[in-house]
Amino acid sequence: MSNRITIPGLGTNGHAYLFLTCTMLFWGCNAVFSRLAVGEVSPLTLVTLRWAVVISMVFVIARKNVKRDWPKLKPRLGYFMIMGATGFTGFNAMFYIAAHSTTALNIGIIQGAMPVIVLLGSFILFRTPVTISQMLGVAVTLIGVAVVTSAGSLDTLLSLSFNDGDILILIAALVYGVYTIALRFKPDVSALSFFAVLAFAAFLTCLPLLAYEIYSGQAQMPTPTGWALILAIAILPSFLAQLLFINGVTLIGPGRAGIFINLVPIFAAILAVLFLSEDFEIYHGAALVLVLGGIWLAERGKKAGAS
Repeated sequence: MSNRITIPGLGTNGHAYLFLTCTMLFWGCNAVFSRLAVGEVSPLTLVTLRWAVVISMVFVIARKNVKRDWPKLKPRLGYFMIMGATGFTGFNAMFYIAAHSTTALNIGIIQGAMPVIVLLGSFILFRTPVTISQMLGVAVTLIGVAVVTSAGSLDTLLSLSFNDGDILILIAALVYGVYTIALRFKPDVSALSFFAVLAFAAFLTCLPLLAYEIYSGQAQMPTPTGWALILAIAILPSFLAQLLFINGVTLIGPGRAGIFINLVPIFAAILAVLFLSEDFEIYHGAALVLVLGGIWLAERGKKAGAS
């Protein structure tokens, strides 16, 4: 892809690892932001306004890129609408709605299914090679996710119950897994141009959802704190994270990139300690070791040239 983000001294893998780790850190921030946003702004209003802010930023930053790449972008507008509606609008809408009706424990465990969805989807659709070490790495990272989200308690895991919010999170995980795999088909344009058009598509597909929320009487305009959170969400998990994720997937492929998603609940737990005054326990450290070890195993087991 042209105009790829580059940092001197880092190879392809180094760039990908840095981009994807930063992405997961920013998505971990989103988990904290979503908890803080409860009572400050309604879910679909939040999703719509976050993309309104993002497209305002990309209009200033990406105009020249989009104009240059428009001949390649225009024939793929249908693709962009589908990608924006699924990976950006659909996933986030389901995430914020589900957060009101299920526990953080359940959300963390179910989100851990995303790397598995991406790895299996890549294998089924494209016959991307999957080694035993990669499968072991996925299993180890899932154990890490289970440890952090269950607070290290087997009894907590065994006593899980599932509700509509859990089902919604599972659907969201499936949707984002499909989005990640479909990044393979993106046009050969700069990451900034690609993201700019996706963000605009996301905003357009948010509007019917916002209209429904208003019509149903469930809309809540942001409080001053809500506006601050919308701005933070627009900059970190929306703008920077998505741009870095697109670059990371481009460099090492969706199957390998997907495993990094298991870092999200780890970062979310650490950020909760720092910003929500939650306690850091031994199981947080154990989970971090498991997740990072699983990623190492998966990367060590990749076949030469596989993506």
